[in-house]
Amino acid sequence: MINAIIIDDEQNNIDNLAFLLRKKCGNVHIVATALDVVNGQKLIEQFRPNLVFLDIQMPGGTGFDMLKSLPLRAFEVIFVTAYDQYAIQAIKVSAVDYLLKPINSEDLKQAVKKATEKINGRKQNHPLENLVNFLQNQHNKEEHRIALPTLKETRFVVIRNILRCESNNNYTTFFLADHEKILVAKPIYEYEETLNGYGFVRCHQSHLVNVRFVRSWVKTDGGYLLLEGGSQIPVSKNKKEDVKAALES
Repeated sequence: MINAIIIDDEQNNIDNLAFLLRKKCGNVHIVATALDVVNGQKLIEQFRPNLVFLDIQMPGGTGFDMLKSLPLRAFEVIFVTAYDQYAIQAIKVSAVDYLLKPINSEDLKQAVKKATEKINGRKQNHPLENLVNFLQNQHNKEEHRIALPTLKETRFVVIRNILRCESNNNYTTFFLADHEKILVAKPIYEYEETLNGYGFVRCHQSHLVNVRFVRSWVKTDGGYLLLEGGSQIPVSKNKKEDVKAALES
């Protein structure tokens, strides 16, 4: 039996998740619930659960704040959140599970299954430690990585080494500075918000470009960005102001 705690600032979310767990995940026993991070931390220290279902945005502090304040994190975490894409990428990079609200019961079953497989008596949750370290060192963007799931593996790529991204319907190709290409079965918009924080600009419906690799902005022939290595990336009319602001920042 897995002992679990639910931490969410809305009681109806707690009740809904508890109902789904009773209905779909009979091996999970809810030992306590909390509506804020302060009480959540106290309950974790009191009950020492195997698993914590954790909201991110809550009054009085985020779920991330609580994780950073805990001296020992010997439990698995499933984030239950409607948080932005940047946080989701941090979670993915750190190999911890998450569910997006409203919760899908099948997704819940799969997340609990993964957590169950990880709960093997270890003293410390090392993937969770990686996430906490990531959050504590956000200022060092030079070494931040992004998770790129391919058919064969999940690649963890240093963001500053990404030259550009090109969309083809629901697929995105990442072009790296060392000339490697990585194809991901996700649309480009899923990465736009994350990469905007690292000096990327959406210059065209199908293109995201790392401005540090832009050699020049050629205004003739419809307008395009000339990148290091010779790639020519078109600039849409409705993206010109965004490109100008990104290059001048």
